Amino acid sequence: MTTKPEISWEDFEKLDIRCGTIVSVNDFEKARNPSYQLEIDFGSLGIRKSAAQITTLYRKEDLVGKQILAVVNFPKKQIANFFSECLVLGVYGDDTKDVTLLNPSLPVKNGLQVG
Repeated sequence: MTTKPEISWEDFEKLDIRCGTIVSVNDFEKARNPSYQLEIDFGSLGIRKSAAQITTLYRKEDLVGKQILAVVNFPKKQIANFFSECLVLGVYGDDTKDVTLLNPSLPVKNGLQVG
């Protein structure tokens, strides 16, 4: 496995990665690949929406209340009829359909930043 090009500390500091809690999950019927539409509470940043291809390992009912990590400072991205407002972070398994979500090992306040 090859690594990506080296970046500077300043490049890393541009990413705004925050912890949030999933408050609702719906099937994303119009997505090309099986996906969910998530609403995530980021505390003082408010609730943001995201489309996530995580249907292989996660059931909708197991995701509500789960804390996750997401990049919150990307521009909105239109996917079919949906605008994704943040990028939920996960690790690909051997099959790129098997995405394991990144989350804090202990509960933390919504909106706290990864540093």
